[in-house]
Amino acid sequence: MHNILEIKNLSVEINKKRILNNINITIGQGQSYVMFGPNGSGKTTLLMALMGMPGYLVKKGRIIFENKDITKKAVDERARLGIGIGFQLPQEIRGVKLLDILKISAGKKPNQELGSDEKRLIKKFMLTEMLERDVNLDFSGGEKKRAEVLQLLFMKPKVMLLDEPDSGVDLESLKMIGEEIQRYVEKNNASALVITHQGHILEHMRAEKACVLLKNTIYCYNEPQKILESIRKKGYVGCLRCMKRRRQE
Repeated sequence: MHNILEIKNLSVEINKKRILNNINITIGQGQSYVMFGPNGSGKTTLLMALMGMPGYLVKKGRIIFENKDITKKAVDERARLGIGIGFQLPQEIRGVKLLDILKISAGKKPNQELGSDEKRLIKKFMLTEMLERDVNLDFSGGEKKRAEVLQLLFMKPKVMLLDEPDSGVDLESLKMIGEEIQRYVEKNNASALVITHQGHILEHMRAEKACVLLKNTIYCYNEPQKILESIRKKGYVGCLRCMKRRRQE
């Protein structure tokens, strides 16, 4: 297995305020990596910086994708290389139908039909009746998350960056999202970096590595289930007190 994404000593600022300090993460091809952390710890900032979103200024460190330094590349360049992101709070897009954006995500023209596997996913995600509606307009929380992940799967990225896919969704949507992420990773030998607050997504997908982000830096690296068990028993306060800090395997 070779490393597909390496984050080396990454420090990020927003509006001249330091949000992340010396972040180090290595993700192998075909691996899923989970980052735990409370609200406000900098998890979303990390994904935005990895995607190259404007306003997230890398002050130090490097982002290596498939052995290439992409630290200074634009969002569209990173997307073409094979990095995709699923947002925690997908925005409404008035005037654009869900079917249209799904076709764009799949690289198809407006007059082209979606493939059989794409149609299967639409049905599996229970979004068939939403196809002619404006993207996310009056969608429920579960419908928004399903539509967001579905667009990401249609893009077929090599690395998926998933921002809290388990927040604000019903149990049925959570199961569906987790299972389809797992199926995609296995089928395409793809990788995923999933950030989560409570870890519910791990009930429906597997991850090989995990870490905890606290106070804008990595506090520990460990097996996903061990970290999840510790957080459920002791909360993130327990992570702060733990002596096994910052050892990356």
